[in-house]
Amino acid sequence: MSGRSVRFNDLETQEAGLSNEIDAALRRVVDSCWYILGPEVESFEKEFAESLGAAHAIGTASGTDALSLALLAAGISEGDEVVTSPLTATFSVLAITRIGARPVFADVDEQTLQLSAAAVERKLTPATRAILPVHLYGSGGEIESLTALAEGRGITVVEDACQAHGASRQGKSLGLWGSAGAFSFYPTKNLGALGDGGIVVTDDAALAAKVRRLRNGGQSSRYVHEELGWNSRLDEIQAAVLRAKLPYLGRWNERRRELSARYEAGLRTTKFRPVSVTDPEHSARHLFVVHATSRESLMEQLLDRGVGTLVHYPTPAHLQPAYRYLGHGVGSFPIAEAASESVVSLPLYPSLSDDDVDYVIQMMRELS
Repeated sequence: MSGRSVRFNDLETQEAGLSNEIDAALRRVVDSCWYILGPEVESFEKEFAESLGAAHAIGTASGTDALSLALLAAGISEGDEVVTSPLTATFSVLAITRIGARPVFADVDEQTLQLSAAAVERKLTPATRAILPVHLYGSGGEIESLTALAEGRGITVVEDACQAHGASRQGKSLGLWGSAGAFSFYPTKNLGALGDGGIVVTDDAALAAKVRRLRNGGQSSRYVHEELGWNSRLDEIQAAVLRAKLPYLGRWNERRRELSARYEAGLRTTKFRPVSVTDPEHSARHLFVVHATSRESLMEQLLDRGVGTLVHYPTPAHLQPAYRYLGHGVGSFPIAEAASESVVSLPLYPSLSDDDVDYVIQMMRELS
């Protein structure tokens, strides 16, 4: 057992470095005695939208809610087909099924593990109403091809950008390529709250207005419910904390990119193959993921040397018990399934030191 420790994630260090800003944010809310849909939420929505170049941003209770509400506001409803990736947190798919729509899976690209536009095209039917690409690990994959495919057929694109805060392609922020994008503020995200939270971004004023109504019970004004809505509101405390953190997102993402480049250089001559990233200079680099044979053995040996790792995601969504009713078995999406058996996420966060990354690389070289 090594005496050195490299945590998989380290929220403690990040929060400690912002203790004054976070304390001030919490005090503002407590002193105001306004806890739901108040000035902090309104200000954060404006500031987050501006950071992405979006016209509108609407805070929600979670990233999953943000996805569901964006789909609903875009006109997706019961029985509609939504094509998405099987290699994702299953919450992405839950966002589809909870509104009564039917998830249709398409396999991923072998190099990037992002949703393949060619595979999506083969899955389109007259019932397809939306494509939901997942910006896995913080990168945009084939977003240009997917949006072009959708536009040519009158299909809506709602982006799952829950791992892609601050990422962009061709000068446009991820989340703004389709009709709407959804972000999560789960604590481990690049921009994380002190609990759950999410947001919908869009340039469509009508869609934004509908999300605002839907998140608040379908109300157009107080006690006037124009439609059946939800109770999904970003609270003032989380918004205030996110406002304190947002100015640091750019430098945090840059640090993630620096560390990722260090990993890639250090692992180049090993047997561990990093997942390819499209446009790495503008990726949010939420996770650094490698393929490994004998994954469990690798993880155990790294842990013995003090290095924490995780697997994102060990079971593809189509093989989850909750989705057995869709009728997919092993072999239905071979690239996603093979990836789920080989991928390992290494430590990656802004407070991670160069020495820590070099130590992880050294340990992996010894095991290569």
